[in-house]
Amino acid sequence: MAKKKGDEKVNHAPQSDNEEPNYDEEPDFDDPEGFVDDIPDEELLADLLEQKPKESDSYENVIVVDGCPQVGPERLEKLQSVINKIFSKFGKIVNEYYPTQENGVTTGYIFLEYSNPQNAAEAVKATNNCKLDKQHTFLVNLFTDFKKYSDIPKEWEPPAPQPFKVQSDLQWYLMDPDAYDQFLIGIGTGVALQVWQNTLPEPMLLQERPNWTETYAAWSPLGTYLATFHWRGVALWAGPKFSQFQKFFHPEARFIAFSPCENYIVTFSPTGDRGEDKKLIIWDIRTGQEKRSFPPPDEYVTWPVFRWSKDDKYFARLGADMLSVYETPSFGLLDKKSIKIPGIRDFSWSPTDNILAYWVAEDKDVPARVTLLELPNRTEIRSKNLFSVADCKIHWQKSGDYLCVKVDRYSKVKKDKNEIKYSGMYYNFEIFHMREKEIPVDSVEIKEPIQAFAWEPVGSKFAIIHGDTANMCISFYQVNTGQAPTLLRKFERQTFNHLFWSPSGQFIVVANLGLTGGALEFLDTNDFTIMNVSDHYQMSGIEWDPTGRFVVTGVSSLKSKIDTGYYIWSFQGKIIRRVMKENFAQFNWRPRPPTLLSEKQQKDIKKNLKKYYSQFESKDRMRSSKASKELVAKRTEQMKKYIEYRELKQQEWNEQKPRRLELRNYVDTDGLETDSVNSVEEVVEFFVKEEQTVIE
Repeated sequence: MAKKKGDEKVNHAPQSDNEEPNYDEEPDFDDPEGFVDDIPDEELLADLLEQKPKESDSYENVIVVDGCPQVGPERLEKLQSVINKIFSKFGKIVNEYYPTQENGVTTGYIFLEYSNPQNAAEAVKATNNCKLDKQHTFLVNLFTDFKKYSDIPKEWEPPAPQPFKVQSDLQWYLMDPDAYDQFLIGIGTGVALQVWQNTLPEPMLLQERPNWTETYAAWSPLGTYLATFHWRGVALWAGPKFSQFQKFFHPEARFIAFSPCENYIVTFSPTGDRGEDKKLIIWDIRTGQEKRSFPPPDEYVTWPVFRWSKDDKYFARLGADMLSVYETPSFGLLDKKSIKIPGIRDFSWSPTDNILAYWVAEDKDVPARVTLLELPNRTEIRSKNLFSVADCKIHWQKSGDYLCVKVDRYSKVKKDKNEIKYSGMYYNFEIFHMREKEIPVDSVEIKEPIQAFAWEPVGSKFAIIHGDTANMCISFYQVNTGQAPTLLRKFERQTFNHLFWSPSGQFIVVANLGLTGGALEFLDTNDFTIMNVSDHYQMSGIEWDPTGRFVVTGVSSLKSKIDTGYYIWSFQGKIIRRVMKENFAQFNWRPRPPTLLSEKQQKDIKKNLKKYYSQFESKDRMRSSKASKELVAKRTEQMKKYIEYRELKQQEWNEQKPRRLELRNYVDTDGLETDSVNSVEEVVEFFVKEEQTVIE
């Protein structure tokens, strides 16, 4: 046996000082007799033990994919490419095996081995029952599941009860004693999100996370959840610490839509890898289960594809000459068939009732028609025919009291091959009174081009911006019972192109949005007082807070690269805060659910509001200065400590009274006039100072 080169350099200790070592002898590494090794392997070989193979490693990492296409050798490479594209998203595939028959055709099932069991489990969860195409559906299982299913015991044992987990309070943000609202700020494109509370005198940062989303974020309609987007799907966050509440696996999902009551969420992936039939998926928010999937419409997708009724009982989808209404929780077609409506162009649900409004385009001698359909009985409760119609837009008032259909009409029409050209355009606003008997309809006609229309959310007014770009006007109308709407006020020679009503009505902001715009005007529509006129150069958006107390204007980095940030205004147009942020991308107030107070209770509060003025004014004075607020808090804390100390000493004084009486011959001297017989009043005079004044 050849010796290693390093062996020649080993020195062995001689048996004695005079004895020379023998380098030709083999070294003895045996432990002496009785030796006990007290050092564990975990300490000596910790790094190697981590890499020690386990018996389960070769099984738990493997998945079996059944339902694959059976292909010959010439198409095997293409099949492998498709399979790797789908399953490599869950982790690194270290080994794959495609069994074949005697003729070289694959058997329809394959084996894939991942680098760790976690990736294998995630792949099974995400791809089982996933359609590859119309003829092939994946059936995916862990390799270890086959042994588990084959060894099922004959006697069933009930599962052990799981410990109860307390769910975090999802409505915690509504319990703030001062009713402060929250808002979301996005910085950069998928870089960071911040959640702030709009406290006074300065907002308070509640949560900040980098890379919280890859594109943007959105609040749910009632403000319970925050939705973020990731390459694997959509995640929902909730609770005081914004912990992950639910996640939905839908790769490359880019659009979402919540149902009004937050029971369901719809995700849409234009380039999703879960199959053509799973580009539109409806999920149950509470359980995270997929309720139903749909293929996208053949034509251009207008989001949202599904539109929900106010109580989440129904959702509808527009098709070619038909309207498909589905019901929950079965997610099947209402009455198992779609509603055939030839020529239907658009529809919209009432925000307060299960009533659906749709309009049908004119066809030759058949006029256009607007129809109100009540569900689930499919009763037409009102319809109106319209002539010379080019287009219609449906506008529901937020309270559901009125419906406005903006009708674009023409005087002449010219058909040139496949293109239709209209001329002599004029516009009608058909107002449906939803709360009145037989739903009467009033009409307002305007000859000029329409720039914007908006209902007062709570009230009976609406505003229209009309006219040419060089000379635009703003008209405010009042809807009346039994007569046509009346013009309240008309502002001429305006430059505004957008309308933003306060959520509580009465107040409105008119603005000029765009790269060269930025003008703002704050109006009180009770007497049409202009409360303030200001500007925010190049602002790209305006948003009211849920209570109607604040307005935010912002310049997004997605539309402008300079002076990005946001301004917070009062409803009267007073600037409260200017915040400039580089790469500022989005601003969204957190929505609030509808109030639990009845209309009578709200009226009583408004009637007796003067009772609360003193309380509100004292709070406002405290918030006016941060320093004074901190000083008041410090003094309050000092007073609290003093009272606690005084009560403690008073208790000690009372406990020591028997001892004081004993020391003073049982004479109570706690009071000055307790013992008037033995007490003597003594007057003591002493010299303080002497002064001399010289008088000339």
